[in-house]
Amino acid sequence: MEEQFDFIELKVPAKPEYVGVVRLSVSGIANRLGFSYDDIEDMKVAISEAITNAVKHAYNETGEGEVTIGFGIYMNRLEIMVSDRGESFKLEEVKKEIGPYKETEDVRGLREGGFGLYLIHTLMDKVEINNNSGVIVLMTKYLTENEVGFNGDQISTTQ
Repeated sequence: MEEQFDFIELKVPAKPEYVGVVRLSVSGIANRLGFSYDDIEDMKVAISEAITNAVKHAYNETGEGEVTIGFGIYMNRLEIMVSDRGESFKLEEVKKEIGPYKETEDVRGLREGGFGLYLIHTLMDKVEINNNSGVIVLMTKYLTENEVGFNGDQISTTQ
């Protein structure tokens, strides 16, 4: 049996000023699904990085082109796709450049390239990247159950 889900698609011009619009969209969708504040903030950072990469690297900050964002809404997770039709990059080379950083590395020497991808991998539960024609970043965040239910058996932290 095929898993049921809702799909929302959004297309925005490849301009930095539209990153905030998409951040608000993911916030609203994730809140509706019941994600925690921390998870929503993680998703907002990850989607911002993915769109910023598209604006900067796929379209070289020309403002031309568009970025397509898809939201797959499932019972237990949110899948977020960020897609562009700009220039692809060499994924294996970028992967070699991204974290983790070592404690012995000097802060002044932190690598700039690939940091956005490193953040995305760190903040999301699952990340897949396809760069055959343009770049598609598919990010997944799973809903986690609360360890204590909301039916009155919670431990109070107030006095």
